[in-house]
Amino acid sequence: MTEVEKMRNSLLADMSSPELQVRFEHAKKLLARMRGMSTYDEGYRKLLEELVPGMPETSVICPPFYCDHGDGIKLGEHVFVNANCTFLDGGYITIGAHTLIGPCVQIYTPHHPMDYLERRGSKEYAYPVAVGEDCWIGGGAIICPGVTIGDRCVIGAGSVVTKDIPDDSIAVGNPARVIRRRD
Repeated sequence: MTEVEKMRNSLLADMSSPELQVRFEHAKKLLARMRGMSTYDEGYRKLLEELVPGMPETSVICPPFYCDHGDGIKLGEHVFVNANCTFLDGGYITIGAHTLIGPCVQIYTPHHPMDYLERRGSKEYAYPVAVGEDCWIGGGAIICPGVTIGDRCVIGAGSVVTKDIPDDSIAVGNPARVIRRRD
């Protein structure tokens, strides 16, 4: 099994492997070219679609944007990602249609081993994150590895989501807690 396959399947992967380093380098070079651009600049969309293959024409990611690979990000139709977001996509990050992501939102899939010797060896796990359809993730929110946020949810600005959030919920705080359910 390759290191990419291990990473995508939530198995302990070697982040220092040449296979993964080539992927990191490719993404970082594309991101560097995009960083000084706006969504209106000629060529921005082409670079974005190279970074995030299969990105719907109706979806937007505003620069600056940060990610590890790009191809681990799967967006539905009409998704809006505001500026200064970080998506660490060792595991897949799936965002449903009509979802709004505020500025400075961070979505993390990597999880480092608790054993310090394994961490020294550049090893990590990656657990997928899923955000449902018609969600609004407030600015500065952090979504931790392995979390699923259901459809039609609102996550308050600055919240830290460490556990799954069911459909039709409003969740806020650190850690995020459901404070209300939609009727």
